Formats: sequence, structure tokens, C-alpha cells
Amino acid sequence: MKTLLFTGASGFLGKNLLPILTETYNVKTLGLTEEDEYNINIASDTPIFTEPFDLVLHAAGKAHSIPRSEKEKKVFFDVNLQGTKNLCKALEKSGVPKSFIFISTVAVYGLEYGEGITEEFPLNGKTPYGLSKIQAEQYLIDWCQKHDVILGIIRPPLIAGPNPPGNLGAMVRGIKSGKYFHISGTDVRKSVLLLKDIANLLPLLAAKGGIYNVCDTRQPSVSDLEKLIALQLGKSIPFSISYDFAKSLAYIGDFLGKRFPINSIKLEKLTRSLTFSNEKVRTELRWEPLSVLDNFKIE
Repeated sequence: MKTLLFTGASGFLGKNLLPILTETYNVKTLGLTEEDEYNINIASDTPIFTEPFDLVLHAAGKAHSIPRSEKEKKVFFDVNLQGTKNLCKALEKSGVPKSFIFISTVAVYGLEYGEGITEEFPLNGKTPYGLSKIQAEQYLIDWCQKHDVILGIIRPPLIAGPNPPGNLGAMVRGIKSGKYFHISGTDVRKSVLLLKDIANLLPLLAAKGGIYNVCDTRQPSVSDLEKLIALQLGKSIPFSISYDFAKSLAYIGDFLGKRFPINSIKLEKLTRSLTFSNEKVRTELRWEPLSVLDNFKIE
């Protein structure tokens, strides 16, 4: 059984992937909890490994927040970039792995809307999250080439799994609380990746490497996701409001801030499609993702 080092095992991805991965690998975890074999903050410290690893799955990262100060912006680079450098420095001493898998993000493209975006699109991410992931990707490309390590980078969009974070989690919470509404007259689609598909992709990626967008082939509509979530929660389908009314509410939200459920930025995301092509990963790795609408379970 191959030994896998899993960073970020106490996070959203880790908690849900760990039980699956332990069926195939001898998993060692690195994170911030006492349950981790290597309990260390790689954003500030370099770990000391007592064993070599066949494979590294680097999922530790900073995401899902909007920085409000230079100090908060710096945290993204401390975790996503410096943490990656500290991890690699430690691996050089314990023995470099055969393969290294990095969980990046579609935020590297810097897009709020678009359809069928491929890996050839320029990396124009300007947020601290996007920029720090771009820089971490480039560092790993150079490091893995230097040390003859197979590098796999995946760029997931929304990730569907139990108690999801980010925009999908906000949708779940909004529908659950009854403070969510559908904007009528829009046919918005979003790329989504089922969390367990990362585990399904791992052995293929470890063997060949590459940089890939990863998402469901069927780009579900926001309306489809709303109906699925409402059904699982035993709630009514969210009521609809017109775009013009939503725009008026968004203006109010711009002034009231977090206390209001919508603002102009959220409105744009809710009313414009953002989808990514998974053709490259399906062609090169012969990977077929699971259907999110058929397999997504909230809890």
C-alpha cells in the first residue's frame, strides 16, 4: 500500500476525502489538529518528516473569505504560497515523492462569468486568493521539474459535498433559513465538482500528471441546484423575484453590507453563467466525473 501525505486533512476536503483515501493508501495527515500525524502550521514553519512518501496530496489552503486589510491579504500568500514552499523544503530532506497533487482553483483565471473556459485561458486572477494560487502553481511546476516529480494540478470550481463552503454553502444556508430567492428570467449555469470525484481522479493524476479543470460534464443550472437543495431540506422551491427588483435590492445591500442578503457583486454572480471545460482531463486521463445532480448530498 502506497504512503500518501495529505495536507489540510482537517478542512472541508480533508474530512470528506480521508475516509475514502484510507481504503487505498496508507495516509499520513498534516494539519492543525492533534489528530494529525504532523501537527504544524506550514504557513509559518517547516515540518520535519520522519518518513518518505510515495504521493503528496496538497489540499491545505486559504479560501472563502474577502480580505479587508493588507494583513488579511498577506495570510493568503502565507498559507497558499509560503506554506507550499515550506512543505517542499521538508520533502527535500525526507525524500521527494514520486507524485505531487496540488488542489488549485478556477480563481486563477480571474473570471466572474464566461462559458466553456479551457486551461489555455490566461491566468488573470487578481485577488489575493487567485494570485497566491497562481504563484504556488508556478513554484510547484519549477520544483517538480527540478526534482523529477510527477505534478498534477487540478482547478476545481464550486465543490459539492456535505456541508459545502463558499457560494454553494451560502445557497444551502439561505434555502434552509428561508432567506433565499430565485431571480426569474435567467438561465444561469455553474460548473460544479462532486467532492468524491477528487478521490476517483487521484490515481490517474498521480500516474501521468498535468494541469486540469475538473468539474461535472453536465453544467447544472442554478435553478436545478436550488430545486435539489430544497428537496433534500424538505423546503419549498425558493420564490422568484424579477431581475429589476433584485437589482434594486442589490443597491440597498451595497449600503447595508453583510446585514443584507444581496449586493451588486452577488447579483452579478447569481445572474451570469460561469462554466469550465473538462474536455482535457476526460481525453487525456480517461476520467468521467459523476453527475452532481444525481449524487450531491448536503449532509
